[in-house]
Amino acid sequence: MNIGTEWLVDAEGCSAELLRDVDVVRSVCEAVIADLALRVVGEPMWHQFPQPGGVTGLYLLAESHLTCHTFPETRLATFNLYCCRPRPAFAWEERLRALLGASRVIVRTAVRGGEAALTQGPLNVVDYISREPLSVKPSDDLSGDYVLLEECDHASVEVKCPDSTSAREVSRP
Repeated sequence: MNIGTEWLVDAEGCSAELLRDVDVVRSVCEAVIADLALRVVGEPMWHQFPQPGGVTGLYLLAESHLTCHTFPETRLATFNLYCCRPRPAFAWEERLRALLGASRVIVRTAVRGGEAALTQGPLNVVDYISREPLSVKPSDDLSGDYVLLEECDHASVEVKCPDSTSAREVSRP
């Protein structure tokens, strides 16, 4: 059962100065809210850490929540948006590059309540790097070190290995 989608966004290589500016980071969150027609419940909460620290913001939404944490010392901003109703795509990469000076933006989506998708029917699993097929059966335990990520009709599974981290792409035939 799909009960919502969560976006996990990491913006790397951002301007440290911009990540310390609560008004700039607030404007990024306001753009997300406006572009996706999200409904804020109550007042957003913001915390400015002592210099040279960053900021943390939280919006309670009728759809769930939007949070942001900035780390000027590593030039990283992280965003977490969870919506319990379908939303159109947000241009995370384009907007975070323009508003925060990000050099790299990583967007992951997780369908919440989607564990059942891993246990139904056969799975086609492909190594992201080599593009070689992997052998995974529906009965394989994909819990624990695997995180289900899904967009539209295709799903992804991120595999965390002891010596490295790699990603796997999963789709139903």
